[in-house]
Amino acid sequence: MVAVNPEDRGLQDIYARWLDHATKLAFALSLGAFALYVTGVLPASIALAELPRFWGLPVDRFVAATGAARGWEWLARLRYGDSLNVAAVALIALVTPLCYARLLVALAARRDWLQAALALAQLAILMVAASGLLAASG
Repeated sequence: MVAVNPEDRGLQDIYARWLDHATKLAFALSLGAFALYVTGVLPASIALAELPRFWGLPVDRFVAATGAARGWEWLARLRYGDSLNVAAVALIALVTPLCYARLLVALAARRDWLQAALALAQLAILMVAASGLLAASG
């Protein structure tokens, strides 16, 4: 068995607690968004009954046929149930950066600058990747 430094255990506990709460919240919100979508409380930009007709299409043809959002355009369509589901997936994707941000605060409070710099670098990489800045244009 490997002995764990008590200070490291505290950081692990912070990360685990935030991961647990954020994951449960994101799941509950995604479940709510899905319920609003399938019950028709929010209209869909693509009718649920029509969706199977488009499943086999390549992305460019799917977008052309449905007028689906590209990139971050879905943010302007949150009034539609299917776009709200995309937002719920985005919330799930934000769980890890949220946990890292909380860890960054704890590391800075401990004046553990090397670990804080590594956490900040990981956050920066995740944000650049999510932004689409490095995506190949096509």
